[in-house]
Amino acid sequence: MKNLIIKEFKLSLHPTTFIFLSFAAMLLIPGYPYLVSYFYMCMSIFFICLTARETKDADFTVLLPVRKRDCVKARIFTASAMEAGQVILSVPFIAIKSALMPLPNPVGMDANTALLGFALAFFGIFNYFFFTSYYKNIAKVGKPFLWGSIGISVFTILVEVLTHAVPFMRDVIDTPDPQNIGYKLIFLAAGIIAFVGLTALAYQKSARSFEKQDL
Repeated sequence: MKNLIIKEFKLSLHPTTFIFLSFAAMLLIPGYPYLVSYFYMCMSIFFICLTARETKDADFTVLLPVRKRDCVKARIFTASAMEAGQVILSVPFIAIKSALMPLPNPVGMDANTALLGFALAFFGIFNYFFFTSYYKNIAKVGKPFLWGSIGISVFTILVEVLTHAVPFMRDVIDTPDPQNIGYKLIFLAAGIIAFVGLTALAYQKSARSFEKQDL
């Protein structure tokens, strides 16, 4: 398993992955729907799987003395590591924004601790819809990305609407840090649970689907 993960990082990562990691800095943009900044990492995962199809990565990998479900685990682990990396890189930018630009975001959620929880849930939703569809037929990458994009788009719209429509979200959660930090930490914890839970479900379903494929 360790060697498969090394292989993913050395051979499978798309160059855009490192570019999109830097998009955590988009949290400094005033008046911006900040959850959108995490969409680009989802695009990078799409590019990884698209490139893997063109280079016959799966055909090569299954010839190795490894289980097919371990191939799935390595790919999903790598994607999740990149997603978690972008969330972690967001922390210093949230701190900078809260210290130097503590103005409310007129578009939606402000850059704060609760946003990190929403971002993790965002990635969990994408992982579930994308990978469960992708591993049904790894030759088709566009349709899984469409399903993943629909899932995170609905989630993003829901979060932004609730931010404006629900007083608790607007007055307590959508505020600069460290205001109401206790409530925001609850949202962060919920996001971590959603990310881990949905990604684990994605792996279980994807592994079963991939094992049925005759490559």
